[in-house]
Amino acid sequence: MGHLNTSSVTEFVLIGLPHPEVMKIPLFVLFTFIYVCTLLGNVLLILAVQRDPVLHKPMYFFLLNLSFLDIWLSTVTLPKMLTNFLQRETTISFQGCISQFYFFHFFGSTECFLYTVMAYDRFLAICRPLHYPNFMNLKLCKQFAAGIWMTGSLHSMIHTTLTFRLPFCGPNRIDYFFCDVIPMLKLACADTTLNKAIIITNIGAVALICFLLILISYVHIISTILRIKSSEGRRKTFSTCASHMITVSIFYGPPVFIYMGPNSMDYVMEESIAIFYTLITPMLNPIIYSLRNQEVKTSLKRQLRRVDLPYFITVNIRIYKNAH
Repeated sequence: MGHLNTSSVTEFVLIGLPHPEVMKIPLFVLFTFIYVCTLLGNVLLILAVQRDPVLHKPMYFFLLNLSFLDIWLSTVTLPKMLTNFLQRETTISFQGCISQFYFFHFFGSTECFLYTVMAYDRFLAICRPLHYPNFMNLKLCKQFAAGIWMTGSLHSMIHTTLTFRLPFCGPNRIDYFFCDVIPMLKLACADTTLNKAIIITNIGAVALICFLLILISYVHIISTILRIKSSEGRRKTFSTCASHMITVSIFYGPPVFIYMGPNSMDYVMEESIAIFYTLITPMLNPIIYSLRNQEVKTSLKRQLRRVDLPYFITVNIRIYKNAH
């Protein structure tokens, strides 16, 4: 990043979500609730997949990766947003902005690629069941996972390098709640034509291509399901991929709208869409997979039964009495 030294800006001001002063505390409470739900839901899902041998399957291995990504995708943006609700100065350092920028695109793009691999997993399981053990065993799952994490890191590194090579001489007010590509390019005091071209090809188009690959997979999946003679068989087969279809539909759409048209959207609308796929979707994913997947529901109930709550409460009461 050779041009970083030409920037006179040492910190940025995150304008955040537009809201009246009286809404600061209610918004802080709302987003704290969202963050806590995101952490609890995804941690429970990770523990269920790790501890239950029934869930030691490729589909749930990818689901574990998804929950891990959702935790960090929220953590990149939400804690800073919550802090800014309680402070007068909503600044972020230049280095902090680079870190937030990199990790947001790292986790976001990795999740994008993960959804595509998960669709391929469902395609093999439903349309090519006899070949499934050969094409989707645990070793291959780990290789797929390593590949998408490395690709996500490379994708993010490209955008981080190209964006922060640009000089920033002021103003330093970011009309957004975190450091992202479009708001940062608006502050650069240099030609950003190349960056915008790469945004269209490397973010919007990549997301669109991944979505089309998922769509093709599900065309084959639905075609196979419709050929199943029994209605019970169709229902059971469809239930194994319904959760993935729902989460894909609420994750892929917003980034395509934002990054395919970097100059055509009002920033308030842009922020509203960004909140949905960066904060709401990570909270909804464990709920969707828990409600729509019988194996996950059964596993979570089994994990909760292992916790002897009355015994736990009794022990803590005794400890409290002994201390006092």
